[in-house]
Amino acid sequence: MNGFQPYEIIAPKPGSAGEKIVIIADHASNHVPDGINLGVPPEVMTQHVAIDIGVAEVTRLLCEKIGCGAVLARVSRLVIDFNREEDAAGLIPLTSDGIDIPGNLGVDPEVRLAAYYRPYHDAVARTLAAMAEPFIFSLHSFTPELATRPEEARPWHIGILYNRDDRAARIAIPLLAGAGLNVGDQLPYSGALLNATMNRHAEAPGRAYLGVEMRQDQVSDAAGAARMAEILAPVLLGCRNRLA
Repeated sequence: MNGFQPYEIIAPKPGSAGEKIVIIADHASNHVPDGINLGVPPEVMTQHVAIDIGVAEVTRLLCEKIGCGAVLARVSRLVIDFNREEDAAGLIPLTSDGIDIPGNLGVDPEVRLAAYYRPYHDAVARTLAAMAEPFIFSLHSFTPELATRPEEARPWHIGILYNRDDRAARIAIPLLAGAGLNVGDQLPYSGALLNATMNRHAEAPGRAYLGVEMRQDQVSDAAGAARMAEILAPVLLGCRNRLA
């Protein structure tokens, strides 16, 4: 691996409003490490199946704006999906939204778990353990339309996801609606079904968190990312302050 780290850490700014907030971005990169050939056309790597479009940009803007920290994945979800349990179907996807990933056929999951998945989650765990009562912000984005289900409307600008712990969700939803967004509560899918990273690092140890899915056409350019960061910043601070 030549010393490659499957994560990037942005340190919080001491004394800032957001110093106790950590953004976790499981799908922030479309990078395919050396030695892996997924067997897909290059244009696939710019699509939602390979990366959560807009997440890295919004994360960096929030870190600059409120001084929070972050852990960003540096490996494409097509290589291994950090937001899945180790034994979950789709951990190393063979297909995604109708696109075959032939390079993943016959891959030994243990190789990628050891090289990328476990170091990433270890970095998340270390980052959170070093902080007293961190507030976690899990940031993802979703495509406006799935190629395999074009009849399925996705009108929400942003979705709030959670499993058992909905404390921050109940605070954030009215704030986001008040900012003019169409907010999905457990939409476009439910965090009770897909919440692996937050189940592990937030719900299991009892840490407060907010899970957000941004619709990708809202954050696909610099202006959209900046607007979303402006909206999210006070929501994050409000959740953190009320749950501290």
